[in-house]
Amino acid sequence: MALVQIAQRAEDLGRASAFYAVLLGAEPLATYDPPGLVFFDVGGVRLLLDVGAPSALVYLGVDDIDATVERLRGAGVEVRSEPHVIFAHDDDTLGPAGTDEWMAFVVDSEGNLVGLVEQRPRT
Repeated sequence: MALVQIAQRAEDLGRASAFYAVLLGAEPLATYDPPGLVFFDVGGVRLLLDVGAPSALVYLGVDDIDATVERLRGAGVEVRSEPHVIFAHDDDTLGPAGTDEWMAFVVDSEGNLVGLVEQRPRT
């Protein structure tokens, strides 16, 4: 079994598409309006922005959480929670052993919370 797609609520498709294009650094794969759908590729998983979807809490892996948060803040994105360590991986159960899991939370253009995650070698 594999994760194929995640749907996220988008009240304004154009506004949401612009937000996720900036966040992901990529343009949409496809837009179908009507019925109100926009698709992005996120590491081989489709992110569907859908006017009829409920809000979801999506966590996105980033290479540099501090730089990503600053880039988004500079673009006017609300940062709800600054980067912080949420978990230390002592074994490989949920992430590479010897790393700390850092998270930050931002609010997308539609009011949905989006988690940013970096697994950083412990210092």
